Amino acid sequence: MTATTGAATLLVIAKEPVPGRVKTRLTPPCTPHEAAALAEAALTDTLHTMLQVPARRRVLVLDGTPGPWLPPGFEVVRQVSGGLDERIAGAFAVCDDGPALLVGMDTPQLTADLLADVGRDGHDAWFGPAADGGFWALGLADPSRAGSLVRGVPMSTDRTGVIQRRRLAEAGLTVHDLPLLRDVDTAADAASVVGLCPPGSHFATVLASLAEVAR
Repeated sequence: MTATTGAATLLVIAKEPVPGRVKTRLTPPCTPHEAAALAEAALTDTLHTMLQVPARRRVLVLDGTPGPWLPPGFEVVRQVSGGLDERIAGAFAVCDDGPALLVGMDTPQLTADLLADVGRDGHDAWFGPAADGGFWALGLADPSRAGSLVRGVPMSTDRTGVIQRRRLAEAGLTVHDLPLLRDVDTAADAASVVGLCPPGSHFATVLASLAEVAR
């Protein structure tokens, strides 16, 4: 796929969807294999959405091994060790010059139009808050600053997003706030976001096959 001059490097940080290692808060009502199937579907939808966003590069920052769910058009790099703050900083470290945007694998309702202006609107940073208090997206015009901006932020708490957003502001960055999205961590999350997924989404298809979760 041809790189787009002036667009951002797009990073997707993800775990290989292995039963028992992903979406463990879905069990129960899901079995570990059902939870992994939903994780794979959410990741697949995210990757295909990112293919629709103009980009200089597209990079999957992966904990695990790529599978048949990975479409062409992505470089794959291994996540660094350490906490999530270290792994996010490590993801930005693979970027070259120019803006970069990182998203996770937990928002299958993400659409390309939400990211259309990232890297092009003159801001220093882009921030996507999550309904659980975290964040689903973080973008930086200068990705080399990620280490100082992210390391030490307590992750996976209901204050993570507030603290991370404050870090950006206190560093003097102009921040464009992206829409609030809900991560899929629980069965209630899955039922809430499925109606927001684009037509033909893998996530909606898999969830519909799991009647117990969909209820």
